[in-house]
Amino acid sequence: MTAPIVVGYTATDAGADALALGIRLARSLGAALHLVMVLPAEGTRNAAVAPERAYEDLLREQAREWLTQAVRGVPEGLARTGHVRFGESFAEGLIAAGEEFGARLIVVGAAGGGRFGRHRLGSVASELLHSSTIPVALAPAGIAQQDQHLVSRVTAALGTRPGADTLLDEAVALAGDTGTGLRLVSLVPFDVPPGLDTGMIRLVGGAHAHDVMTEARGRLPEGIDAVVEEAPGDTVEDAVGHLAWLPGEVVLVGSSRLAQPRRLFLGSTAAKMLHVLPVPMIVVPRTSAETGVR
Repeated sequence: MTAPIVVGYTATDAGADALALGIRLARSLGAALHLVMVLPAEGTRNAAVAPERAYEDLLREQAREWLTQAVRGVPEGLARTGHVRFGESFAEGLIAAGEEFGARLIVVGAAGGGRFGRHRLGSVASELLHSSTIPVALAPAGIAQQDQHLVSRVTAALGTRPGADTLLDEAVALAGDTGTGLRLVSLVPFDVPPGLDTGMIRLVGGAHAHDVMTEARGRLPEGIDAVVEEAPGDTVEDAVGHLAWLPGEVVLVGSSRLAQPRRLFLGSTAAKMLHVLPVPMIVVPRTSAETGVR
């Protein structure tokens, strides 16, 4: 069995979306699910609301009740457990749980108020994307209301900046482990130095895409193919908007070149993509940790 998946669960629409994506990924990968609710650590709560011990017990009891209901809703056949953790922040607790369980992914939902089918980063996701050592999967708003698809295709948005090799590693592994095709979308036109003429951009982008496709095909299991697709557009948002997406598809992006090794940092290109993406996004650290990514 592959490494497990940690779902940052809350009894909200965002929590339901995170769980739905976690189930989709777990079913596709044959992975176990760990549903984690993070409560405020001792010393971070307002002691005036209730005696410290009693308040902690009340929080834990309520969290366990919500987790029990959520675990019961997971389809039969999937290994799943619920966990209550305490942390200075929800994101800190999730990262600690992910490292404890050797998780392949940490899954969270969109912030409230976002458009249906689109992403909206809240404080938890933002903190995770600046500090996690484990790839983070972002669920678009409303995914819990969709059919429970399996992962249908893996798309990797690749450029030439540091971390591209690690991203390709993760994309090949995810496509191979889910038994789906791999689509490679080149971001070279948005990575090249300013002032480069259009003809040179096409030349560089085409050569890069061909090289990456050849490498991916050589590493994928037999029967699983990799293709390159060009996304025409003058901006990242325009290019992503021209792409067609399958139900159940996921897209992988790398961390910013400014990210520390083995840490996430959502770069400007990925952030622009996130505004228009209608599918889950998985953000991969620049360099893989020794555990938790396979």
